[in-house]
Amino acid sequence: MKIQKLFKAAYASDWGRKKLNTALRYGIPFNIPHKFKIEHIQPGHAKVRIPYIRKNLNHLKGIHACCLATCAEFVSGLVMMSSLPVDDYRIIMETIEVKYHYQAKMACTAEFQVTPEQAKTHITDKLRESDRVSFVCEVPIHDVEGNHVCTGFISWQIKAWTSVKTAV
Repeated sequence: MKIQKLFKAAYASDWGRKKLNTALRYGIPFNIPHKFKIEHIQPGHAKVRIPYIRKNLNHLKGIHACCLATCAEFVSGLVMMSSLPVDDYRIIMETIEVKYHYQAKMACTAEFQVTPEQAKTHITDKLRESDRVSFVCEVPIHDVEGNHVCTGFISWQIKAWTSVKTAV
């Protein structure tokens, strides 16, 4: 099943969102233990929950820094894929940086949004002038009480598939 079809179903219903969550668990096996859950998704916007479970915790019983970073990458990647036609563009993470502000001692949510105007101005218009574009996503993560736990800065490299030189 194509990812764009799963996205459209997830935009339309809770059942579609459950199918997308399940497909992504199997499609990205590295994330299976984290049990990330897409709570909301629309074109250009996603919100993902990080559960407070043992597999996500560090030795201090806080959500592990790498789990938070992985979720920031995950939610921004979802938004990039929902904002651009993946059949036309390759989207690959270039860099990741996370600034930590507060210890996560409960479930958290990561949320990211890109407007159609931002995608056009900063990505598709620039791809007419260059074979690749870097786009930095700033992803805040908050705990369920609203404390700002961290901010992820994920740079995605976007390139037309016709410009990709390596085999998939």
